[in-house]
Amino acid sequence: MAPPGSRAAGPLPSGELAAGGLAVAADLPALHTALDDWFASNARELPWRAAECTPWGVLVSEVMLQQTPVVRVLPVWEQWLRRWPEPSALAAEPAGEAVRSWGRLGYPRRALRLHAAAVAIRDSHAGAVPGAYTELLELPGVGSYTAAAVAAFAFGRRETVVDTNIRRVHARLVSGSALPSQALTAAEMRLAASLLPEDPAASVRWNASVMELGAMVCTARAPKCGQCPVRDSCAWLAAGEPPPTYTPKGQSWHGTDRQVRGAVMAVLRVAEDPVAPELFHRAPADLGFEPDGIGIPLAALHRLNAAPEQLERALAGLLGDGLAELHRGGFRLPA
Repeated sequence: MAPPGSRAAGPLPSGELAAGGLAVAADLPALHTALDDWFASNARELPWRAAECTPWGVLVSEVMLQQTPVVRVLPVWEQWLRRWPEPSALAAEPAGEAVRSWGRLGYPRRALRLHAAAVAIRDSHAGAVPGAYTELLELPGVGSYTAAAVAAFAFGRRETVVDTNIRRVHARLVSGSALPSQALTAAEMRLAASLLPEDPAASVRWNASVMELGAMVCTARAPKCGQCPVRDSCAWLAAGEPPPTYTPKGQSWHGTDRQVRGAVMAVLRVAEDPVAPELFHRAPADLGFEPDGIGIPLAALHRLNAAPEQLERALAGLLGDGLAELHRGGFRLPA
């Protein structure tokens, strides 16, 4: 999960650090070493971290991992890289194939953005993912976080990478807060920049290790403080683990337009021909469909009992987002 960020840099004014955070900032080399050693022994073996992973593989992983857990991303990432090992391979396919192969990762507009990025890489960068932050940022659908992460993890550049896990570690370790602010702030970016090692290779390891610590140990709901390699320097623990100043809100799903959109997309992914509008509004049994092929996702859609106006909003939204198009009077994935 990764919020949009910026490349704010420069030292953080001491007034923006908690007392425990001042101690952390004063002994950064020891902190870097502790997390580096921990990461070397505890990091998960993920394919996009492997030395042989291409920059394209890293870019695909970063887009897929936005708001999506690793366990769901792994099989889809592997399928994508087998089918489209280079950007030009994806660019040669219709955008709808990217959406179809996105499966149930959610937020399928990311698939369209990856396809558009692949086309731009083929047409403007001779098929090779660019390595500079500024060039990456010019790719369709690539924001500040993704540009920084790809530049760092695929090309070894010294970039300030700030995702949700990193923000949470910084908030507890340095600022003494249970959770980061609800929206990414300039102060958080300055803090992240001030903690970054000067050496490019060390900065890449630092970004990866802090991210891993947040994902595996310094979690949002049940942090495993006893397993933390830097617990003795943690400003939040030193302050007595004060509670968060707000309650994080989970995203609702059942009964929402998002759920209906997802069910409609499931129909379009398996459909070989354009789907007539009436199929979305009438139960498969009423239309003579057997419970196989397109009938399975259609039945799942109708079990939601969505109101007609909700279905219409879902279809109109998919058309507006470019995730579906009208063809011969029916709906299909984009060509």
